[in-house]
Amino acid sequence: MKFLRDQSLTIAMLALFALFLTGQALTGVNEYNESQIEHGEEPVSLVDYLGSGHFIEATFENWESEFLQMGAYVFLTAFLFQRGSAESKDPDKAQPVDEDPKKHARNKSAPGPVKRGGLVLTLYENSLFIAFVLLFLMSFWLHALGGATEYSAEQVQHGGAPVTVVEYLTTSRFWFESFQNWQSEFLAVATIVVFTIFLRQKGSNESKPVHAGHWETGTA
Repeated sequence: MKFLRDQSLTIAMLALFALFLTGQALTGVNEYNESQIEHGEEPVSLVDYLGSGHFIEATFENWESEFLQMGAYVFLTAFLFQRGSAESKDPDKAQPVDEDPKKHARNKSAPGPVKRGGLVLTLYENSLFIAFVLLFLMSFWLHALGGATEYSAEQVQHGGAPVTVVEYLTTSRFWFESFQNWQSEFLAVATIVVFTIFLRQKGSNESKPVHAGHWETGTA
């Protein structure tokens, strides 16, 4: 029970992810097959659908925007501020996250890269941002790959020629798909940054204490 309590947030998020991804796949294959039948094509099985451009494109264009948003947020919150927000460092106070990790190299609980120092520590200092960048690039490519497959199928259905992934990257459709997701992600982040100045959720680490003043910055 202690394990479940200690990991409950991750477990809940992954369970919701699995639930909604399953829902996407089940409804997506129905929508895809309706289009197939409409164009005189054979419907596909769920397994075949999971490997289709339609599913891959829809999935990874969303992952792409999420990882872009999270990577940008991690990077920008290292040096930008919003006074009063629970999502910001206090611009007037020194923060533990800004301490030089080399001063803690002798701590028993310090991670290996902190004890080792050098290039390993430099990479570790930025590892969260780097991880999101890599996930974004992976999702960006898979969005392009799935999109090119789906776009080519539509082109062939209408008597056109298929396109390569690189050619698909130059189309307005690819960038429309990306920008429509990117803009919504940054709007969502902006709202939580501003809302946490004035609004509260008791018990949430994403909120300031209910009794905190509006212009007190951070969650502490």
